Amino acid sequence: QVQLVESGGGVVQPGGSLRLSCAASGSIFSIYFMGWYRQDLGKKRELVASISSEDRTNYLDSVKGRFTISRDNAKNTMYLQMNSLKPDATAVYYCHIHGKLEHGLLAFDSWGQGNQVTVSS
Repeated sequence: QVQLVESGGGVVQPGGSLRLSCAASGSIFSIYFMGWYRQDLGKKRELVASISSEDRTNYLDSVKGRFTISRDNAKNTMYLQMNSLKPDATAVYYCHIHGKLEHGLLAFDSWGQGNQVTVSS
């Protein structure tokens, strides 16, 4: 199975920056889709940013111009650079990767363990 390990979360003041990382390990043949989701208490999970195998990106309207999703294909790692952070960004962030395994070329759909981001004075 493919395992995703997240890092980079923490507490930051409004206006500050954080960079989240999501490293995938396993016998991965290819990755089709990478995305970052977030969910705060009492709110529904929402897709914050995504990037396709063709490097097409999409962002939640509220984070456009401030967040940037990127990937390092050689390391099977994706990142979410978050700048000019606002309190409403406080949530647990989850990375999600969809791709194909080397073993039998089977599709996989994996999630990270979650990474708390808190924006507060």
